Order: sequence, then structure tokens, then C-alpha cells
Amino acid sequence: MRTFIFLLVAFILFCMNVNSQNRLTPAPNGFDIVREGISHGKIDTIIYFSKTVGNERKALIYTPPGFSKGKKYPVLYLLHGIGGDEKEWFYGGQPQVILDNLYAGGKIEPMIVVMPNGRAMKDDRAKGNIMAADKVQAFATFEKDLLTDLIPYIEKNYPAIKDSEHRAIAGLSMGGGQSLNFGLGNLDTFAWVGGFSSAPNTKIPQELMPKPEEAKAKLKLLWISCGDKDGLMNFSKRTHDYMKANEVPHIFYIDHGYHDFKVWKNGLYMYSQLLFKHVDVTSFDKISNVGRPAETNVRSANYPQILPDGHAVFRLKAPEVQKVQLDLGKKYDMVKNNEGVWEVTTDSLSEGIHYYSMIIDGVAVSDPSSETFYGMGRMASGFEVPFKGDSYYEEKDVPHGDIRIKRYYSKVTNSWRNFYMYTPPGYDENFSTKFPVLYIMHGGGEDQRGWATQGKTDLILDNLIAAKKAVPMIVIMVDGNFPLNGFGEESLKVFEKEIKQCIIPFVEKNYRVKNEAQYRALAGLSMGGIQTLYTGVRNTDMFSYLGVFSSGWFATQKDLTDPQYEYWGKNADKINNNLKTFWISQGGKEDIAWQNCQIMRSRLDEMKIKYSYSEYPGGHTWPVWRNNIFNFAQILFK
Repeated sequence: MRTFIFLLVAFILFCMNVNSQNRLTPAPNGFDIVREGISHGKIDTIIYFSKTVGNERKALIYTPPGFSKGKKYPVLYLLHGIGGDEKEWFYGGQPQVILDNLYAGGKIEPMIVVMPNGRAMKDDRAKGNIMAADKVQAFATFEKDLLTDLIPYIEKNYPAIKDSEHRAIAGLSMGGGQSLNFGLGNLDTFAWVGGFSSAPNTKIPQELMPKPEEAKAKLKLLWISCGDKDGLMNFSKRTHDYMKANEVPHIFYIDHGYHDFKVWKNGLYMYSQLLFKHVDVTSFDKISNVGRPAETNVRSANYPQILPDGHAVFRLKAPEVQKVQLDLGKKYDMVKNNEGVWEVTTDSLSEGIHYYSMIIDGVAVSDPSSETFYGMGRMASGFEVPFKGDSYYEEKDVPHGDIRIKRYYSKVTNSWRNFYMYTPPGYDENFSTKFPVLYIMHGGGEDQRGWATQGKTDLILDNLIAAKKAVPMIVIMVDGNFPLNGFGEESLKVFEKEIKQCIIPFVEKNYRVKNEAQYRALAGLSMGGIQTLYTGVRNTDMFSYLGVFSSGWFATQKDLTDPQYEYWGKNADKINNNLKTFWISQGGKEDIAWQNCQIMRSRLDEMKIKYSYSEYPGGHTWPVWRNNIFNFAQILFK
């Protein structure tokens, strides 16, 4: 009977452990914040003699809460990147905080963590040209230092378990490449291997793992992760593809982010929970494909979640209602579980912002878990499928400007209106400096908030100005909506009056701006592009730069369009002489304005009006327009 009870308990514990792997999720808010009232581990500096290098070397060592020399521990060797040293994880990632919190939650096994200097050379400081050949070679030399000097030192001086099943290695960037190279190249030493955003030093897969069958037999866990916006993704992807082709069990987790500690800390959080436990390889696919909360979720809301393949999962707790649908352009019926939670998984979605509503018993409402945006002519929930290659609007450690909201009285509409305004870094510090101005308009169904919120104009300009790729400028984000019936020449004339008689005079009276035409630009997307075509081309004595994004005169509305072409033809020389740049762009053939634009371009060519043209794939979407302002801003006022 005792044997039966013991086996039953063991089986239950086994199932709990397997389920815990299935439930492995990305790090929640607060996972890296010091918590009071829990036990804390300890970080020390150790000094060991390296026969490989020929002198003493330093490393940091973390011992877990309740550490005792009378107990044996597994060891994780945690490696840094090319620009760091043994303290990079400590300063950038605070691993001791992450691990302490995981211990407090009972989520990880007690382990020693060693953070060495992976640059095995006499002067191993991260200074000078870190890409110099001798310093890059030192990262490869560290394999010998690790195996013959550091590991023996740790296992002599600390109560470490001395076998491969109790040794793990992981690292970020250059250290991720080292971890894959050293770990998979020494399977008798490491059974747990992890690479976070592994760098180009990662060996090609055929050299990394020439004998897949041996790896299957000896590896407990191979973890590969990278940010979806990381320029080094291809090195992780090629390793994953090779492992998949050779049926080597592994986790390939695509995080949401760039080449930074946000991604690497989450990698440590997830990877460490799997170490030195029973491994259920059947859970690997579930872990690889776990969703991550959308960036647009409110506070700590877990849903909507974006899956690595571009699908999205939505949940809503509403136990009393009879029917719930997700309206994402396409309507999805949601299914209720026993706890009153409705859920649905969408088709694979295109990159960029998607507006949506929840239809609850026939009434369309916003999702309480999501931020709302003014889109589709009303307030709507919104979320964004990550867009690759968009690091130009990443939040970086650079000087930041401000987004301001300014009210003004319009004599054109006889009402109070407002615009959003970007002022560059330093605007409030140097009161003698005047700035050029870009006036920019949104598209139909949106308003002046669009370029500030959906467009991320401030981040784009901050990063460009910091990189000296754009001139510091003020950006006025205009409300192009007016209380008129429909959109036509009447509304375009009202817009022209609003710009000329109200907005520009107000800006030039109240802000330090240059008031010559060569320091004014006008641009807009979609409907705002038409407003630019109308007002900008008719007032080239006021604007020297015009930007037309995803727009063009309507080919089917001749009453509106033909008079514009007639004006252009009569004033072609004036337009060419006054404009420094007439910049037209489209989101590729999938852009709904593409055909109109091509017809307009042919007319421009006939009239010999000079312009520049570019396409950026993505259709009629915000990722395209962000890229438009990124490129257009670099041309302005130079």
C-alpha cells in the first residue's frame, strides 16, 4: 500500500511538473523589481587563475536564497555580449532580482549562477575597438578558459554537482553564440544550452551540431530565442531550421522586441524555469508558440495576445451575456468556457495597427483590456501586430522632445479647435533658436491624434535628430475634419483657409518658428495627402516641401480632379521653381490609393512637373506611413 501511495504521489508531482512547463508564459509586469519580504540570494566577485590567459580573471557569482555549503547545487554559466564584461548582466539585467522573485514563487530550482568575462585575454576590459580581431578571437578562446580553468575553479570552491545534467550555459548576443558553440560542442559538459539573440559568431548549424543523434541523446534542453525586430534574427532562425529538419527537440521562442535587455531578461525568466527539472519535450511546441500581450493592452492586461505566427487571441469575461463577436473587419464568433470567459483566435493578421470592437448581444463596444484610438470615424479598440524593421521608432536612450496639445480659435469654423504639436529636444532651453515647421495631416476616419499616437512621430523624430539625420523641427499635427457634408472641393477650400488664415498665423505668433517658405513643409496621408495636393500645390509661395503619402487625385471624380490638373498645367513652371521637394509615396500595389496615384503620376509626367516617388510595401497602413515620415523628414530643410 505504501508503495502504491508513493507511486501515486510521484505521478501527481510528475504531472504537475509537466503542466507547469505547458503553462510557461512570458515575464509579467514586476518580474524584475526587487520584492520586500522574500529571501534574497547573494552576488559576489570571484577571482580565479586562468592558465589559458596566464593571469587572474574575475567573474560574478550568484548563490541562491538559503545557500548552504552542505548542499550540492547545479550551475548556470551566464554569458554577456560583445560590448560587456562580467558585470553586464548585473547592470543591465539584474538577474539576481529575477531569480529571487522566481524562487519566492517556487518556480525554479536552487542553482548557482556564474557570470564570467567571456573575453579571454590579458586585458579583458570592454574598451577601445571592441570589434578588433584580437578581442573577437578572445571570445572564441574563452571556450578553453571556461572548460579548463573556470569550471574546475567553481567545482573546487563551491558545492557544485559535477556532471553535465547539472550544468547549464546561456548568454546574450555574442554570449548567445558562445553558449551555442560551447554548449553544443561539449555535450559531455553541458546538457542545458540557451542562446538569447545569438550573434554572428554562432557557428553554422552543420558545424554547430554535426551529429544530431548524439545531441538528441545527451541534451536535456536547447533554448533559442530572439526579438522579432532584432536584426540578428536570421542567426537564430537558421539554427532553429536545422534543428527542426533534423528533429532535434528544442524551443524556438520569438519574443517581441529588439536587441536589448527587455528581450534577454525575459529569456532568462523563461529559460531558468525549465532548468534542472524533468523535461517534457512534448511541451516544447506550446512554449515556442506561447502568445505575448499586445503592446497596446492597458496596464497588466494579458489579452489580446499576439502569437508568433501572426494570429491573435482575444478573451473577454462576460458570463451573463448570450453572444459575443470580435469585429475585426471580419466578424469572429467567440466561444464561452465554463468560467464565463469568451475566447477566439483570429486568422493570421497583417503587420500594423488593427482597429476592432467587441459585439456583445448585438451592441458594439470597446475592449476594456485594450487602448482605444480614434479610427474608422469613432473611438475603437486597437492593437498592433509587430512590424519587422521598425527600430527607427524604438524608445531609445536619446534626448526626447514633447507632444503638446494646443487650443486655438478658428475664425473659419467659428469654433475652438486644437492641434497636436511636436517640439524637438531642447526647445524650452535655447530661447534664441527658431525652428522650421512641418504641417502634417491624418487620413479619413482619423484626426489630429493619429500622427502622435498611431504614427509615433515623436519617437521617429527624436531618433533621427539624435542621429543627426534630420534637422530639429516643429511638427504641427492638424485636424483635417470639418463639419461639412462629404469630402470635395468645398471641404478642401475650407482646409486651405484654416491652414493659411488660422493655424500658420497662430503658430508663427506663439512659437519660435522660421516664417519663410523654405522653412515650411506640408504633408499628409490618404485624405491628408489630397489636402496637401490641393493646398500645397496652390501655395508654393508658402511651402517649399510637399509630402503625399498613399494618396492621389480620384480618377473617377472628374468634377473634382480635372480642375486641379488644369491648374497644375498652367502653373507647372511656378511649381517646379518654388518647390524644393515634391515627395510622393505609396504602400505598394496593395495600397488602395495606388491606382489613383499612378494615373496622377502620368499626368505629372505629361506636364513635366518634377517629383520624387517611392514605394514601401505594406498597403494603406500605419507601418507604411511611419516609414514615409521617417524618410521624408530626412529630406526637409536641408
